[in-house]
Amino acid sequence: MSAPCREPVFSPADILLPRDCDWRKWSVVACDQYTSQPEYWQRVEEYVGNAPSALRLILPESCLDGPNVETDIVEVNNTMSRYLREERFTVLPNAMIYVERTLDGGKVRRGLVGKVDLEQYDYEPGSGAPVRATEGTVLSRIPPRVAVRKNAPLELPHALLLTDDREDRLMGYLTAHREEMEPLYDFGLMEGGGRVAGWRLGAAHLEETARILEELTDPEAFRKRYHTDDPGIFFAVGDGSHSLATAKECYERQKRHTAPEGWAALPARYALAELTNLHDGSLEFEPIHRVLFGVEPRTVLDALVAAFPDAYYGRGEGHVLSYVHAGGTGMVTVPHPSAALEAGTLQAFLDEYVRGRGGRVDYIHGADMARRLGSRPGALAFLMPALDKNALFDCILREGALPRKTFSMGRAQDKRFYLEARRIR
Repeated sequence: MSAPCREPVFSPADILLPRDCDWRKWSVVACDQYTSQPEYWQRVEEYVGNAPSALRLILPESCLDGPNVETDIVEVNNTMSRYLREERFTVLPNAMIYVERTLDGGKVRRGLVGKVDLEQYDYEPGSGAPVRATEGTVLSRIPPRVAVRKNAPLELPHALLLTDDREDRLMGYLTAHREEMEPLYDFGLMEGGGRVAGWRLGAAHLEETARILEELTDPEAFRKRYHTDDPGIFFAVGDGSHSLATAKECYERQKRHTAPEGWAALPARYALAELTNLHDGSLEFEPIHRVLFGVEPRTVLDALVAAFPDAYYGRGEGHVLSYVHAGGTGMVTVPHPSAALEAGTLQAFLDEYVRGRGGRVDYIHGADMARRLGSRPGALAFLMPALDKNALFDCILREGALPRKTFSMGRAQDKRFYLEARRIR
């Protein structure tokens, strides 16, 4: 019996690129970075000035709780509409873009920009969808993002999807044929972001890419590789999980007011994203550290020890949680933890503690920054270990989505910068 025809999970899109602008001022880092470092966004604001910029089309996460958030959202949507009226974009119909991102340290991360089918994505725990979240989704973080997206005429992507392409078939092909493609951009990114270059795939490249993607998303091949009955994880959301979850929610809202035969035509059914190989040599999994603000460190630490049977101060067998505060450094060991990862052990405690006793938790990229923030009065930092990226798909198969903010794909300045756009209304 022949296999049923499957809708492609990842496919070409009508991609918008800015024109007649300073690329370096246009492109800014993902909105969920530097949430506890307002000075970063202030520097970006000053550098961009009045120039056309993606900065005017996004809302940094640090502003979501601000007093002017509703006004800020209206301004973002108005600017999107104005940029469209001014024909600020060049349209690349039915396009995919091969991207090479040279990171600040010199490594090159290769990616492919296209659209992901949200009908085949689910962030719920235990999902069997072809596209899954790698980490737990915080449902309370979705409504404010929906408020930004629901009336927006455009989306700008910062989601990075991971494929388990151990033979490097897709990116290897694109790299080998790069010189045959149309060059689109090549420029340096602000604030230590490195450099980014992009090429538009030609018709032959699109055809071969579709063939390779079909192989990478073959359910039977997945089951054989992982010795599982699972229907298959074709792509895992590495970065931008809450952004993609927001897109999914907005799509589901539109579905409720649209006949099923019209779902495929909804622009909201798809989201622009960049696909990259989990095994790319440039891709390094960095831990995401936890910093509490507005707390008395010793009170928190004593509560942590009391929360787990046989937990104690010092290093031992089990989950070792390293901490930093103004009074010094140390460790707490949790023997025989029920969670598989240290992030799971700690996160459960932090959620309960903040809910019952106050304080605020932020998630920080970079151990040095976490130490500096944790050393401030009324703050406490927990330094997390790194996750082995080669175990990612196995972990998701065994345990479902990992605890939120378990890992980061590189440092904050390595995150995806906004550049491309797509109409969603």
